[in-house]
Amino acid sequence: MLKGIKHNRRRFLGTAAASIFIMGTAHASFDKPKRSEFRFTPIKQIKAGVLDIGYYEAGPSDGSPVLLLHGFPYSIDSYIDVAPMLAARGCRVIVPYLRGHGSTRFLDSTTPRSGQQAAIGVDAIALMDGLQLNRAVLAGYDWGGRAACVVAALWPERCTGLVSVNSYLIQDIAKAGLPLSPAIESGIWYQYYFQTERGRAGLTANRREIARILWTRNSPNWYFDEATLAQHASAFDNPDYVEVVIHSYRHRLGLAAGYPMYEELEQRLAAQPTITVPTITLDGDADGVVPATDGKSTAAKFSGERQHRVIPNVGHNLPQEDPKAFATAVWELASKKR
Repeated sequence: MLKGIKHNRRRFLGTAAASIFIMGTAHASFDKPKRSEFRFTPIKQIKAGVLDIGYYEAGPSDGSPVLLLHGFPYSIDSYIDVAPMLAARGCRVIVPYLRGHGSTRFLDSTTPRSGQQAAIGVDAIALMDGLQLNRAVLAGYDWGGRAACVVAALWPERCTGLVSVNSYLIQDIAKAGLPLSPAIESGIWYQYYFQTERGRAGLTANRREIARILWTRNSPNWYFDEATLAQHASAFDNPDYVEVVIHSYRHRLGLAAGYPMYEELEQRLAAQPTITVPTITLDGDADGVVPATDGKSTAAKFSGERQHRVIPNVGHNLPQEDPKAFATAVWELASKKR
């Protein structure tokens, strides 16, 4: 049992069916962001759980709390437009570097550099505890979306609402050996590469270039420049980046054991728990790694109010490619009176 983690399983009374529609003009509540020289500065640090977490904060301290969680191989800069949009609406916006990224560091050199899903979910709860946030909207994509789903499923009392790109992201590791379609398998080549020591050496030597290749495949309509790539890639210089990434991809395919401190939580996640909190799921219809769906295949995983939206011409890094769509989804949940 992890200290300081409460397992209160309060559930919402009743259920509501998922509401599914295609996103068109529904995100007209935010102006189109203008390209600027805005940077996430200053970065604050807070000791939370096993980490000293680096994070950016904006908006009023008494605003509706929102955690924006990034994916791999990306950084907090995925939210470079989303964060100021939400702060301007009065949200208290927290954008942390995940373990192994940016200025986030492990407090103890002997702590396992785990990348398993329970670990990144616990990190989010520890950060909320450190910031004295009882509840927040959790929003993310890729690794960050998974962390948000873990919190929403295991600690719903801490989650005001969930925004998750690619729907339900809790890994079903027991079924990790089942093949996907060849088109999808070819897009996740790096997951197999990272099972090997050659892959570990490749990630160590080529962090930025691997990111470039994945970005190009993940988001074929996103024409990022070198400055954008460089800004994200600076977060990969973290001394724990390689170990955390390698463990994440080996664990999710069932080829590396998890660590004892997370075993009880992993057992609960293995049951594929239902998410009860109000949720908006988003798919980019040009996502090159996770094809967009109408949301029906994951509808049973959401027993509370849920909407699913498909965002046109957008790939895997949805918050940076269409910040209006992402910010609007977060704001819809953060602005509700509860």
